[in-house]
Amino acid sequence: MIPAGNNLFVVTGGPGAGKTTLLEAAATAGYRTVPESGRAIIRLQEAIGGRALHYADSAAYAELMLDRDMQNHQLFAASDGAFLFDRGVPDLVGYCRLVGIEDAEHFYRAAELFCYNRKVFLAPPWRDIYVQDNQRQQDWSEAVHTFECIANAYSELGYDLIELPLAPVAERLAFLEDEVAIAL
Repeated sequence: MIPAGNNLFVVTGGPGAGKTTLLEAAATAGYRTVPESGRAIIRLQEAIGGRALHYADSAAYAELMLDRDMQNHQLFAASDGAFLFDRGVPDLVGYCRLVGIEDAEHFYRAAELFCYNRKVFLAPPWRDIYVQDNQRQQDWSEAVHTFECIANAYSELGYDLIELPLAPVAERLAFLEDEVAIAL
């Protein structure tokens, strides 16, 4: 049986919108955080010369993310207290749309089974802070399109989307803390 995830809060959005920076600040403030699966998979695949990467084999990359995200959900949903996730299983529904994965029914089923708190925090595209790096190779227009696909997936799955303010990290963190406290 898959445990309920009311104590699991997702921070999501397109690449380069400040999600990871916000969650690093939350961890420093004492919150328990779960890092994004995608970046870890990229690092590992690059280290072994693997092809399960967004730009090489996006279907294999999505499967690895799904597996890791489901395991993280099961691990932390059974624990007490709140956890802040850098992305969640429903992100993969949006990712499948983004890259055109047609055989995606199991991603939808996983998103229906592995639920998070209904409040989902969206980091909107923010051009002033967007930068590309070795693991974030999307250009600005793809980052915006990614945001749209992910936001639509969460919305269609019935989550309440709460947009994070385009503000310094301390303000974003205070906003997040207030919303999480209300939800618990």
